Amino acid sequence: MAEVIRMPLLSDTMTEGVIAEWHKKVGDTVKADDVIAEVETDKATMEVMGYVEGTLLYIGVEKGKAAKVNEIIAIVGKPGEDYKSLLGGGNNNGQAAPEAKPAAQEASAPAPAASNADSAAAAEALKNATVIRMPLLSDTMTEGKIVAWNKKVGDTVKSDDVLAEVETDKATMEVIGYADGELLYVGVKEGDAAKVNGIIAIVGKKGTNVDAILAAEGAGGAKPAAQAAAPAATPAASAAPAATPEVAESKDGRVKASPLAKKLAEEKGIDINKVTGSGDGGRIVKKDVDSYVPSAAPAAKTSAAPAAQAASFTPAGQEGHTDIQLSQMRKVIAKRLSESKFSAPHFYLKVDVNMDKAMEARKAINEVSPVKISFNDMVIKASALALRQHPDVNSSWMGDFIRQNHHVHIGSAVAIEDGLIVPVIRFADQKTLSQIASDAKGLYDKAKNKKLQPQDFSGNTFTISNLGMMGIDEFTAIINPPDSAILAVGGIKETVVSEKGQFKVVNIMKLTLSCDHRSVDGAVGARFLATLKGYLENPVTMLV
Repeated sequence: MAEVIRMPLLSDTMTEGVIAEWHKKVGDTVKADDVIAEVETDKATMEVMGYVEGTLLYIGVEKGKAAKVNEIIAIVGKPGEDYKSLLGGGNNNGQAAPEAKPAAQEASAPAPAASNADSAAAAEALKNATVIRMPLLSDTMTEGKIVAWNKKVGDTVKSDDVLAEVETDKATMEVIGYADGELLYVGVKEGDAAKVNGIIAIVGKKGTNVDAILAAEGAGGAKPAAQAAAPAATPAASAAPAATPEVAESKDGRVKASPLAKKLAEEKGIDINKVTGSGDGGRIVKKDVDSYVPSAAPAAKTSAAPAAQAASFTPAGQEGHTDIQLSQMRKVIAKRLSESKFSAPHFYLKVDVNMDKAMEARKAINEVSPVKISFNDMVIKASALALRQHPDVNSSWMGDFIRQNHHVHIGSAVAIEDGLIVPVIRFADQKTLSQIASDAKGLYDKAKNKKLQPQDFSGNTFTISNLGMMGIDEFTAIINPPDSAILAVGGIKETVVSEKGQFKVVNIMKLTLSCDHRSVDGAVGARFLATLKGYLENPVTMLV
């Protein structure tokens, strides 16, 4: 059936969004990953994807007009499908675009009576309820994991209450329902994920027919009553192991034991049928065989063993593994970097930089700077100035054209517990070293505390990844889309060099530039590195 697309929550302070541009018109075919519109929020202008496939049947908000969060902005379905029943409870402002009319006229055949009845029941139910969907909380998000529910079924909900905390690929953010009433339905358990635009909850008047809404939306899911009943079965199930028989047998009479336990029992000459299992369902595991004490046996059997026989080997532990569930951040890191590595033709340029003068300059600068300047701050500043001189590197491959950015936004990769995130220092070429250091420290702290907002980690035009502080001399990095290049920074190391026939010790830092050959040629990248090297080897030039 037809699917509604609602105004997503694109920032934690957003209450409404203005449609800046529609990329589709009524009658157009829509794919799941198509950008259907651009929305201007209180923080930035971001893209909205429908995550559904079909034909665009209805546009509810004209370009330049605003829509509340969770308000219906479009409907996608089959050509000619009757979607009007979906508008009854959509909190829509009634601003249907003129294009919606032709789509309704394409209806060719009436729907079956049962389908009409279901739609009517859903429309009636939606008059007294609001469907809460998984919002789009970042520009790369496709699903979100429910970290915690702050309300349970039956609780009273106000429009500004935080219903749940959702973990995305970038941060953990709060979800507000923007609806008053009772929490009638929770569709996703804590720890489980839901696709963007998928139903996660329903809020409304007590007694509303939730099943009709779920059936009409095609969302499925358990009834609220079933969710409440499920935990009651747990204590009875957990009591079962207390009655574990001495011999763990399956229904077909076979002994339930791990392969290692069987092998170990055979090596030790133990009858596996006499061992009591402590595993799931009475399954015999290695520790059961190790701790097995057989009943008393005749002494003659013991003396029959060869005197010179070596003791059998018993491993200290047993084979095993731990499966770690992927976080939303790790999923997106894997997806985006795989796409980058296998679609963008990478090539690499390396250069050694003499950091002697940079070390002296940093010491002098820190004596007067209001904040402590790091070597990474100096690399960010030097890179930003070099990008200003080499705009071809400050670009993005867009498929059928190259976008050359006029601004310089430097992404600085930060490792956190769940993976890697890239906070962005905006207009880095225009900022002083102390301003860059202050911005970087604030962003790094927010990243580690999962407090970054979408505007903090989006919009990069170039990225720097620094592993020097972890003792890495040099490495290559994968380009961070949509950038055309990324700079990998190694540690500063004392190195013996020959200069004019004399050997001396200098402090060398190795830089590796990964370039997308579709938009950056080798000579372009080499000239950029030469300029960057010049700034770092003579830092005073960055102040001119």
